[in-house]
Amino acid sequence: MKLPSFKIEDFFAKYEFKSQYLLCCSDCESYSIEELLSMEMGAMEKFQRHWLGYTETHGNPELREEIATLYKNNSAENILVQSGTEETIFVFMNVALNPEDHVIIHFPCYGSLIDIPRQIGCEITPWTANEENGWSLDINFLERNIKENTRAIIMNLPHNPSGYLMEKNDYLQVVELARKHNLLIFSDEIYRLLEYNREDRLPPACDLYENAISTGGTAKVLGLAGLRIGWIATQNKSLIDQMASYKNYLTICSSAPSEFLATIALRQREKILQRNLDIVFHNLQLLDEFFERYQNFLQWHRPTAGPIAFPGFRQDIDAHAFSMELLAEQDVLLLPSEVYDFDRTHFRIGFGRKNIPECLERLDSFLMKKDVEVV
Repeated sequence: MKLPSFKIEDFFAKYEFKSQYLLCCSDCESYSIEELLSMEMGAMEKFQRHWLGYTETHGNPELREEIATLYKNNSAENILVQSGTEETIFVFMNVALNPEDHVIIHFPCYGSLIDIPRQIGCEITPWTANEENGWSLDINFLERNIKENTRAIIMNLPHNPSGYLMEKNDYLQVVELARKHNLLIFSDEIYRLLEYNREDRLPPACDLYENAISTGGTAKVLGLAGLRIGWIATQNKSLIDQMASYKNYLTICSSAPSEFLATIALRQREKILQRNLDIVFHNLQLLDEFFERYQNFLQWHRPTAGPIAFPGFRQDIDAHAFSMELLAEQDVLLLPSEVYDFDRTHFRIGFGRKNIPECLERLDSFLMKKDVEVV
C-alpha cells in the first residue's frame, strides 16, 4: 500500500527541531530517565540490570498488567503493546478494514486516522466537528450516515486538535448505535486522563462494548513520547490475535528499556498526571487572558481536556503564511490547519509544556508589531 505524504509529521520533521519556542506540541512536559527512575525506590538498579533481549510480541507481562489497571472490563490478556499509538492505528486499519467497507471518521483528525482507510480503498464519511458549538459532534448525523456496508466508527476523545470532550449521554448513544449495527469502534483515547474536571472523564470504549478498541500510550498525557509505547485494549480476542500477527511484519516487539520505563511511569501516573495538569491549568489561564485581549482578531473555543486547542482567525488570514512569518520573526512554531486538510484559517496550539509563557510573550510581541487591535 502506497501512502500519501503525512502532512502533520512532515511539518514537524521540517520545523520542530529547528525552533526554540514550540507553541503547537501535542504532548506534555517530559522527564529525563533519571527523573523517572527516581520516582520509584530501587528502579535505577533494576534498570541497570534489565535484560536487553527480545520482549514478547504482546508486550512485557508486567507492563500489560499495569496497563490493564486503566480499564475495568479488560485484563492483561486484552492488551496488545505496540511501538507507539501510530502503530496501533496502522495495524488496526490494515487488519480490520477492507476496500468495500464504509468508515465514519471524527474530523478533523490526526492524518493516519483518515489517510490509511482512504488508501485501503474504504468509502469515507467525515463526521465533522461543529466549531460554533464548541467542536461538538452531531449524533443524528452519525445515525443518518450508517449504511449496510459501514464497518467502523473512528473516534478521538478527547479530541486532537480541538480539546473537545463529548457529553457522556451522547457517547453512550454512539456505543449503542455501534452495537445495534454490529460496527467496530476504534476509539483513540490518547488524551484520556487529562480532563480538566475528572467527573467529565468518559469510560474507555473497550469497557462498554465488546467490539470497541481503545488505544492509549505514554506519549501525550504522561509526556514520555520518546518511549514509543502505545497499546490497544479490546474484548475482541480474535482482533488482538490478528493484530499481533500483523505486528510481526513491523516491529515484532517493543523496546525492552522502553517497556521497563513505561511500567514505572504507569505505576507513578497519578504523580505525573498531576504535575502535567498543573502546567496545563497555569498555561490555560494565560491563554484565556491572551485570547480575551485579542478577541476581535482570534476566535477561541476553550478546550475541556488535554494540552491542545484549535483557535482560528476572525478574518480571512492564511494560517500557514502567518505561522511561517511568526517562525521567521520570533522563532515560535504554530501548526496550521491545512495539515489536517481542514481549512486554512485555524491553527493548533499546545500548552502542556513549561515554556508556554515565553512562547506567548513572543506571539504577543509579534501581534503588537502588526498593530493588531487589543481589547
